[in-house]
Amino acid sequence: MRSVHSIAKDIVAREGGFVNDPDDPGGATNFGVTIGTLRRLGLDLNRDGQTTVQDVRLLSADQAIEIFKTHYFTGPGISDLPEALHPTVFDMQVNAGSNAVKLLQRLLVKFGASVTVDGVIGPQTATVTAEIFDVAPHHIVDAYGIERRNYYYAVADARPQSRKFARRRDGGKGGWIVRAEEFIDPKYHFSDAQHAERTKAWA
Repeated sequence: MRSVHSIAKDIVAREGGFVNDPDDPGGATNFGVTIGTLRRLGLDLNRDGQTTVQDVRLLSADQAIEIFKTHYFTGPGISDLPEALHPTVFDMQVNAGSNAVKLLQRLLVKFGASVTVDGVIGPQTATVTAEIFDVAPHHIVDAYGIERRNYYYAVADARPQSRKFARRRDGGKGGWIVRAEEFIDPKYHFSDAQHAERTKAWA
């Protein structure tokens, strides 16, 4: 299986460089690391006594990789999940915080498991995930990716400003949807027609 460092490098590449989109509730972001994360970690990269957009700009790709490995993989306990789930849950944790684990826990409930949906990978979540993975190793990875895609569509349903992240101007799949589908078997990808049908209610 791939190393955590390799997965983190891919996430940084996927996230891209500095962005400060007013429609992104995360605010200024560089390599996927938000200004909120830098403030939470107390990172003042230019040492001026405060964490500002300038510090976000100064963040390097290597620094982002280490932040992700420590605070978005090891910290939340993703390492306790089956390795096949590491890439997609890790990527989702970077993109949506604890919603990544809540998504997994809701999926476990759909499979009939009894787990608390709290966004925390404790012994209960880790054990149940391993048990279900042993029974259906490929199915749970694809199912998680499909749930992730549904999550992004639902966010865009509820927040019009976010729709541009799920649907391009030409009507095609936006970055969120493409990102979710990277981790599932192509046979489960939406066709252009299915995507258009799912988003037709959006203005």
